[in-house]
Amino acid sequence: MLDHMMENEDIPPVIVVCATFDAQNQPQNFSRSVEELSVFHRDLRENLIPYVESRYHTYAEDVTEEGLQASREHRAFGGFSLGAVTTWYQFIYNLDYIQYFVPMSGDCWIMGTYGGLYQPVETVDYLEQVVADGGWSGDDFYIYQGIGTDDPIWDQTDSQIQEMLTRDLFTPENLHYAIIQGGRHDIDACERYLYHALPNFFGKGEDAYPEFEPVTRDTLVQDVMDTPAFGDYGRLLFPVDRTIPNDMTLENVGDLLIWYNYINPDKTVEIVNILGERAAAEDMIFYDSYTDEEKAADPDKEDTGLFFFRGKPSGKVAICNAGGGFVYVGAMQDSFPHALELSKQGYNAFVLIYRPGAQTACEDLARAIAFLHEHAEELDIDMTDYSLWGGSAGARMAAWLGAYGTEAFGEQAYPRPAAVVTQYTGLSEVTGDEPPTYCCVGTSDGIASYRTMEERVRRIQANGTDAEIEVFQGLPHGFGLGEGTVAEGWIDRAVAFWERQMQ
Repeated sequence: MLDHMMENEDIPPVIVVCATFDAQNQPQNFSRSVEELSVFHRDLRENLIPYVESRYHTYAEDVTEEGLQASREHRAFGGFSLGAVTTWYQFIYNLDYIQYFVPMSGDCWIMGTYGGLYQPVETVDYLEQVVADGGWSGDDFYIYQGIGTDDPIWDQTDSQIQEMLTRDLFTPENLHYAIIQGGRHDIDACERYLYHALPNFFGKGEDAYPEFEPVTRDTLVQDVMDTPAFGDYGRLLFPVDRTIPNDMTLENVGDLLIWYNYINPDKTVEIVNILGERAAAEDMIFYDSYTDEEKAADPDKEDTGLFFFRGKPSGKVAICNAGGGFVYVGAMQDSFPHALELSKQGYNAFVLIYRPGAQTACEDLARAIAFLHEHAEELDIDMTDYSLWGGSAGARMAAWLGAYGTEAFGEQAYPRPAAVVTQYTGLSEVTGDEPPTYCCVGTSDGIASYRTMEERVRRIQANGTDAEIEVFQGLPHGFGLGEGTVAEGWIDRAVAFWERQMQ
């Protein structure tokens, strides 16, 4: 039911967590359940929510108390029967973390009504006090209460909700009372409550799918960075270590990318539009490779991550690394276009945004390789025979990780790439452990000598490793895909080289 509701866009995509408080798998009875549900709110707050939201990409910027409070409007809690009682406990203790509540076939027991005389007035007085003590108003929560008239707890639930609706705090705007005539205490009723409740959650459908307005050459870079569909990572589309003028448009992004040539504004527009459309459709296009704890310990890691250009399900993986002299990350010319073209050929391509600096950049690439191996099933990718791609400084990163492995840069040992694809790098060292390597460069490159690259390829070949190089007459440094130049089509030949290594 939930899958179909998301597919039909009746509700936004949601992560559903089915919780239990019987972690020790001990013999369970009703009294013990009542005892445990009354304290479950602490585990939810201190353990379960931080655990889930540190492992999936959610609206929480981090899992600190402040981060979870700031994202409460994207969080709901619901339960059936004793789960409904548990839901009321979350309203009382975790209102600062949760905005939406769906108690089904259950009332609030906070006043000790189990086994005693039910006092709805006292219960509602208490709920009002909870809201007042937290400094909340009626605009700060939404409750969908479901109950059936043939449910054995109809009387006490109906009494509570009817009393709540007599108060100024609780109105039909924040308390929806769903009654099933003849409804019983069963799964059929539960499914009906959920089906009708969920479309009212998370802004009641407003902005469930962030809109994306297609960009043009005249679109301001700052407007792209601030696009809601991109969330907090929109800024990482462009070099965070370069000053971006407020009036800069996509037409002039090349002004940011020193040392690069043949920058195509139409390709920049295409990349932003494709990523924006996917993000607006709730397709995951960005992944943090570091945890919130790691980023808190090293704030520079906030400016890292992986943009994902999806190819075929369970397809092979290419990791693309831009250059920038280890001063900035020139992804819009040196890795986004490559990843887009690779995805069009069915490969799952990732663009690494890393910390400039040779050592930190390699550490970030090692972490990215580890992250993709560890999450391959979740991402539906095949990390066997993956490839590393890079231009200029990014080519050095790819070559170093290929030769030295992830274990040389702070991670455990993961399989080496099947192929390394490098563009215009002056790297000369050869260790003897190089993977098969494809290279390309121009004869007019004043930064990376084509003769240096030719000599390196000869030395790799002398070690019995497959390697080849293409040298393009007259091309300067940073030609990217080389569209409209003598280098056009080189990426297809690089793919063919990679595919040869898979055989």
